Amino acid sequence: MRLEFLQSSLASRVIIALLIYVSCSAFSERKERPVIAPTRAADQIEKTSTPSSPIPPRPQILSRQVWKANDAIGKMQSHTIQHITVHHTASPQKSGVALEKKMQSLQRFSQSESRLASGKIKPAWGDVPYHFYIAANGQIAEGREIEYVGDTNTDYDPRGHALIVLEGNFENEQPSTKQLESLRELVAWLSAKYEIPVAEIKGHNDYASTACPGVNLKKELPALRQRVAEIRGLR
Repeated sequence: MRLEFLQSSLASRVIIALLIYVSCSAFSERKERPVIAPTRAADQIEKTSTPSSPIPPRPQILSRQVWKANDAIGKMQSHTIQHITVHHTASPQKSGVALEKKMQSLQRFSQSESRLASGKIKPAWGDVPYHFYIAANGQIAEGREIEYVGDTNTDYDPRGHALIVLEGNFENEQPSTKQLESLRELVAWLSAKYEIPVAEIKGHNDYASTACPGVNLKKELPALRQRVAEIRGLR
């Protein structure tokens, strides 16, 4: 009986000792194992990723619905915007005429065949040739829907161009301060929205043999590009 008790006691001590050894070994392994910071991967992502520039606010634009545009006629070609091209109307500013009337008149002219001053016959276009119109008082109107290629009487391909026209003949008139402010806001918004490099903000005569957009507007474009780059945080 005494012998059995001793054997049982000895076996219990051996088991307890083994349990203590295993526990200590496991604790030692956990203690010595190097700890990997959980934020390491996130830190690496932050270093390699480039945050996108915020899009400047959309300026106030008179919609086609508000100026009571007619539907486009015929089939128009879709495109992807890659450039912003500035034009002038080449006609005198008319500050006393409402923008809605100007847009309706421009659309009627655009959608009908007519003879130009040069003697050339202009075909009937599907819609207003420009995507945006900036009046003498700085108001902006939506012209042709921007997803469709504009039209031109000159020798360049307007595919990929967002076309902006300013009211006036800037060979002999000056663009108004409000027009230039609206142009800057519109171009900053468009260039950020479509990720257009500021180098692609140009005048009509950078692509075609024409006086458009007139010397007095063309000389404003370098400052426009610089200001848009600043607004977008590119400089």
